[in-house]
Amino acid sequence: MIRKLTEADRESVMQLAGREPSLNLFIIGDVENFGFETDFQELWGEFDAADGRLKAVLLRYDGSFLPYAEGDFDVQGFAELVLSGKKKEMMSGSSPIVDRFVREISFAKEKRLHFAELTALQESGGMGANSHFEIRQSGVEDVEAVCSLLDQIQEFVSSGESMRSGMRRKLESSTGRSYFVEKEGKVIAVASSTAENSLSAMIVGVATHPEYRGQGLASYLVRRLCADLLAEGRTVCLFYDNPVAGSIYKRLGFKDIGQWSMMYL
Repeated sequence: MIRKLTEADRESVMQLAGREPSLNLFIIGDVENFGFETDFQELWGEFDAADGRLKAVLLRYDGSFLPYAEGDFDVQGFAELVLSGKKKEMMSGSSPIVDRFVREISFAKEKRLHFAELTALQESGGMGANSHFEIRQSGVEDVEAVCSLLDQIQEFVSSGESMRSGMRRKLESSTGRSYFVEKEGKVIAVASSTAENSLSAMIVGVATHPEYRGQGLASYLVRRLCADLLAEGRTVCLFYDNPVAGSIYKRLGFKDIGQWSMMYL
C-alpha cells in the first residue's frame, strides 16, 4: 500500500533511511530541515501489508524525485506518482534502485556517477603554497560573487538563476555552506556542501577559475570543508565521474561505496 506521508510518519522514515545514512542523506536532510508540509517537498511511502512496516519511500523536492527501498517494492506505483506530477524533471538515487524504473518511465537522458564516502581525513603534510589564501565562508551577500565564478564553468553554466536561488535557500536554511578564496576581489575557487543533516553532508559545487587551476586550490577548500563537517560528527559524501577528480578525493580519504544514477525526464 502506497500513501502520502505526514509528520506522524517521521520516525518510520528516519528508521528506514537511517540504515544507509550516506546513500539517504538527501532524504534524511530534507525531512529534518523541511518536514512534510511544504509546497516544494512531499513524500510517499509503501507499507508492508503483513506487518505495516515502511519498506519504501519516494521523495519529491521541486521537480526531482528520489526513491529508496529495502528489497522489492511497488515500482509501478511509484512511477505513476512521478509521471502524474505537475513538475517533473529528474529522478536520482542509488543505481540499483533507480534502474528498476527504466521499464516504467521513458527517461530522456542518464548520468551515472561514483558515490564516495569520507569518515576520516588522510593525514596531510600541510597546505603548502595555498596557506596564504584566506578561506572565507559564504553568506547570502556572497551568492552572486560565488555564482559568477560558477557561470564560467561548463558543468554549471546552464544552471543560472536556479543555482542562485538554490544557494540562497541552502544558506538561509543552514542546510549547506560554501567556502571560497579570492584574488583581487574576485572568487577564484569554491567548494560547497548541501543536504547537511544530523548524520551526513554532501560536497558539491567544487570549482576553480580556469586561470588558477593546477595550484591545489580545490583540494585546499575541500579538505577544510570536510574537516569542519567531520568535526561536527557528520559523514561526508560526494559524487564524481572524472577519474582525475576521483584520485584527488581518494587522497583525502574518500572511498567508493556505490553508484548514483541521475535520470532526466
